[in-house]
This record gives sequence, structure tokens and C-alpha cells, in this order.
Amino acid sequence: MFTEKLQQKYYQALLDKNKEYDGIFYVGVTTTGVFCRPTCPARKPKQEHCEFFKTAQEALLASFRPCRRCQPLSHPDHVSDLVKKLVEAVEAHPEKRWKDRDFVALSVDPSTARRQFKKRFGMTFVAYARARRMGLAMKEIRKGGAVIQAQLSAGYESSSGFRDAFSKIMGAAPTKPHEQHCLLKVAWLDSPLGPMLAVADEKELYLLEFVERRGLEREIERLRLRLKAAIVPGMTEPLRSIDRELKSYFEGKLKEFETPLFLLGSDFQKKVWQALLKIPYGETRSYAAQALSIGEPKATRAVANANGANQLAIVIPCHRIINSSGALGGYGGGIARKEWLLQHEAKYQHEHTPSL
Repeated sequence: MFTEKLQQKYYQALLDKNKEYDGIFYVGVTTTGVFCRPTCPARKPKQEHCEFFKTAQEALLASFRPCRRCQPLSHPDHVSDLVKKLVEAVEAHPEKRWKDRDFVALSVDPSTARRQFKKRFGMTFVAYARARRMGLAMKEIRKGGAVIQAQLSAGYESSSGFRDAFSKIMGAAPTKPHEQHCLLKVAWLDSPLGPMLAVADEKELYLLEFVERRGLEREIERLRLRLKAAIVPGMTEPLRSIDRELKSYFEGKLKEFETPLFLLGSDFQKKVWQALLKIPYGETRSYAAQALSIGEPKATRAVANANGANQLAIVIPCHRIINSSGALGGYGGGIARKEWLLQHEAKYQHEHTPSL
């Protein structure tokens, strides 16, 4: 996640159409669903409608499509006819799973397409098409569509194939064994509020997020890179534990989670997250009160940013933080979910919950 200062710097570069930043970042515009290079001639969006990405693949996985005006998948000084043809073919049928005969139909050599995309964008054409397809599937789920429909739209006949492909896109295993520092398992968990994705090793839970959360793919990719980890589909004891505890939580029978957690963040972020864990079930705190509780009364904005960086939804209850005015404020999983969680906890707050 980019710091607020860096986001402001990138936004200014966008306003200035600064060529020095071409290839440094891409910007996704939430109001149009497209992503652009910094020099795009289109009318500039407000900063709150911008999401910044290091690579085009990150933007694709966040369900943005390439802008037709600035063509972010083409070289800044030269539009490759081959690249243009393939990108247009993908946009015409983004759900297609490409095979050799599809390249033949376009009179394109598959190896040439692979080399050009890999050289310029750091990913093969097939990886681009897969990312675009999966990004659209995730967008459909985020809008409230059924997982099964998103799965079929992405071209997968089986749920296991869809989930495995999703996991592989998040982070493939390092190609060399000595580059791999740890092995993490990813599991798809069902909940009343929609599917969730959980990542853990054999001892601790690293991530728990709603599948619909925008940018989830980037969160997992950062996790993989920072830990130099392979992330593969599977099950571990922490994943079994959180699955059991979530079921009990949603039934109103559990108020405190006991699954061991791994907190990956700065010292300040960890202090903020530890403070979140101290907020009693069924209660709320303001951002200002949370800042005061950690001895940083002037750090309200930094506290809010740390809350937003929380990768353990529900378990680390950032949903219990609201605005001083009483308004709900933001939530990575969506305001509707935040409201549901607060009402759910208020309902069961004073009921006795026997230990599991």
C-alpha cells in the first residue's frame, strides 16, 4: 500500500502529466473502471477516485481495464500493432481462455506474443488475459453476484479450478527452492456475508479478508513478496481453527477469537492493531479515541490508515471504529458489512457465550 505522501506525489504527477513517472505507476479510476499511465490526456479525476498501482498486472487484478486513450499496455513512445491487436481481442471477449488456435485465427505467433508482453510488461500475454479474466470475475463478486456465476464467467467449469486459479494468480511458488523462505496455505471460507480468503502457515493466521475487497490480490502479492513465500491452496490448523471460530462468531456464540495471529506491519501499525483487539465485543470507539488510547492523540489520520491496512478482518475488529459524529466511516469490506457486524455484535453483546 502506498503511503499518503506518495499517493499525493503520484496524483500531482498525474495532474502535471509528468513523463518521468511513465512506468513508475499506473492509476485506476474508480468512476470509470479504467487504468491509465501518468501522462494520459483524459480529464483528470478527483484524488478520492484514484487507486495507484506499481504494475499493470496489479491494476488488471483489481478489475480495471486499460484506457483506450493512453493505452497503458503499449510502450509510451510506440504503439505495437501486435500488442494493440491482442489487447483489443481480449477486450472483445475478456472471458476467453486462450488456446493456440485463437492465436492462429489472428495470424499471431504465440511465442512472439509471449516475448513482447514479457519484455514490456513483465508478464506473458496468457498471464495478462488470465489476470483480466479473473479481475472481471472478482468485480462481479464485489457487485454482489454469485461466486458460481463469476466462476463461469471466468471460464471455469469447476469451483476448485476457479479457486486454484485465483490462488495461483495471487502468488505462484518461487521458481528456485532456495528463494522460498516459507510455505503459506490459502483457503476459501464461506460466511453469511460472502466468501472470505484466509492465509496461514502451520502455526498462525496471516490474512483474512472478504473476497470482494478491492485490492485483495495486491495484499496477497505483498505478503508473498515480503515473506518470500509460496502461497498454495491447502489447509492448516490455523485455517481449520478460524473456520470453526467464524462459524461460531456468526452464530452469536463467540466473542473472542483464539486462533494465533501473525501481524505483518510496522511497529506503529502493530500498536494500532493491538489497540483494536482491546475494544470489547459490541462496543465502538472513535478514531480520535483510538489514537488517544495508544498515546498518539494527534495521529488520528495515521491511525485511520493503519486500520485500513489491517489484513485480519473481523478478528482484528477495525469494524468497531467509527467517526466521532457517530457515522460509520470507512471499511475495507464495505459499509453494509460494517453495519451488519456492529448490529450483529450489539444483538449478542449481553448473551452468555459458553466456551467452544
